[in-house]
Amino acid sequence: MATLVTTITETLRYRGKIGQYSWAFHRLSGLGIVLFLILHVIDTSWAAFYPELYGKAIQEYQSPLFTIGEFFLVAAVVYHAMNGLRIIFFDYRPHLWHLQQKAAVGVFAASAIILLPTFIIMLGHTIDFWDRPAEEREVASLMDIIGTQSQFLLGFIVIIGVALAASFVMSLINGDEREARVVPKRPSQVDAWLWSFMRWSGVLIVPLVFGHLAMIHLIGSVFDINHAGAEVVGTTAINESGRAAEFVGRRWDHLVAGVAVWRIYDGLLLALVVIHGFNGLRYVVNDYAHNKIVNRAFNWAIVFGGAALIILGMAALIAGVDETAYRIASDLSNAASATVQNTTSPFGG
Repeated sequence: MATLVTTITETLRYRGKIGQYSWAFHRLSGLGIVLFLILHVIDTSWAAFYPELYGKAIQEYQSPLFTIGEFFLVAAVVYHAMNGLRIIFFDYRPHLWHLQQKAAVGVFAASAIILLPTFIIMLGHTIDFWDRPAEEREVASLMDIIGTQSQFLLGFIVIIGVALAASFVMSLINGDEREARVVPKRPSQVDAWLWSFMRWSGVLIVPLVFGHLAMIHLIGSVFDINHAGAEVVGTTAINESGRAAEFVGRRWDHLVAGVAVWRIYDGLLLALVVIHGFNGLRYVVNDYAHNKIVNRAFNWAIVFGGAALIILGMAALIAGVDETAYRIASDLSNAASATVQNTTSPFGG
């Protein structure tokens, strides 16, 4: 904990060099992306397994709170990608390290150039959504958002708590000292492979992630996912029911030369981003969690959590979204609307 406090305070006090700020922004943006990634994979899997819950998740994403968060998320992704490419370049061209300060400035400039038109387009989508008639806008309330996100938070706490308990039991079995610190070791072959993976996976991830952002946030928008009659981006299909589950199902079922291209695209993106992001999270944990029990617990949670996330996402991609899911989501939505009408009308609807 002391090292974390020192990092924060010294970063705020730092003067004269841009490298420290680049490092801090890269780490913070990465942590934010991983947090959203966890939520995004889980709720997207609901399109296949719990379509009514996925519909509610999209309504939360369309709320003003999440809309603001969407702008920050896109900014984090763009900066993290640009700065990651800078890191990769200098890792393989160390003789050009004397140019790293100019490159860091260039990353901030390139990010701003990309984000300015991106934000303008995203703002246009937001304005168009709120210009729709009220009956075409289904937005979750703040209390609904708090209720859902508190469940995710509780889940995180339970996972960490179980990992800490398991790590403590392991320390008793192994005879570890309770306050023993992690002793740095020489990098293993696995560490060397993961270092290389972070570089080449980063290069592959950038076009995949930028393509995903372009489709979902620029060409289309999160506000189109549950909009009846909206075109399903990346396909020739139309979301006829206006259900969020149908949007995902039509997209995943789109075939090009008999190949479900978007399932392959999303599966590749899922595997690369989860492994890349969770390994980056492991680096952060090893930097700050020096107590052996705590370090082991967090590393276990990272490994098993990342594996579970990939399995869940792949299971959803393989299962797909069938017509039954569309009907269930539509029926539940109609039932909810009827309930509201019966409640508000003195004549029972």
